[in-house]
Amino acid sequence: MENEQIYIYGRHPAEEALAQTPKKISKIFLKRGNESAFNAKITDLASKHKIPVALVDKSKLIHLAGDVNDQGIVMVMSGSEFVELKDWIESVKDIKNPCCILLDEMEDSHNVGAIIRSATAFGIHGIIIGKHRQSPLTGGAYKTAAGTIGKVPLIRVNNLNNALDVLKENHFWALGLDASGDTELSKMEMDMPLCIVIGGEGDGVRMKTLERCDYKVKISMENKVESLNASVTAAVVMYEWKRGRN
Repeated sequence: MENEQIYIYGRHPAEEALAQTPKKISKIFLKRGNESAFNAKITDLASKHKIPVALVDKSKLIHLAGDVNDQGIVMVMSGSEFVELKDWIESVKDIKNPCCILLDEMEDSHNVGAIIRSATAFGIHGIIIGKHRQSPLTGGAYKTAAGTIGKVPLIRVNNLNNALDVLKENHFWALGLDASGDTELSKMEMDMPLCIVIGGEGDGVRMKTLERCDYKVKISMENKVESLNASVTAAVVMYEWKRGRN
């Protein structure tokens, strides 16, 4: 397993992290001038877990997390652990028809966070993320995921196409989302070990990745809408997968 250091910002994500994973927090930075009640609350919670707290100017928060809506708090955390693909495959061998999501070069951290949140809500068993040309799990992703990162195993791989090959060798079927696909989502049977491939925000699933997919699936649109946001598309497909299991 591996993890990395990240900066979490915003009051709700910070309070959730303190409640759920305090051992991952190494330091908390609070802005001078916050409401005294809020700073006192965070300081009290931090002291219970022996987490150091520093009162700093706004410029320090910007230096740490960037020019974001930090709401007067930034915390340093170790990121979620990533599991090896082979270990994840072994862990789901006794699950009937497990399902994972593969993110194909997704660059928007908020989309990544939203997809992780939906995957958690719909009971997806794993999320595969590439090491290259892929948004890292930033504070923005954590904020959008609303406390769900870490509840579904995250698998990080060097090569997404190789990962698909390994999954197929282990009896998974690959479903790629494609606006020109030959199968309508509503007609797709998904009662099988499945990997759902979600493309990046610009060009969708890359051609060489799509060629590895057993199914090229489209979502029918009306009113001349050509496509949906990547995270919305992912949520629609995951809902259909869950509905088919019930």
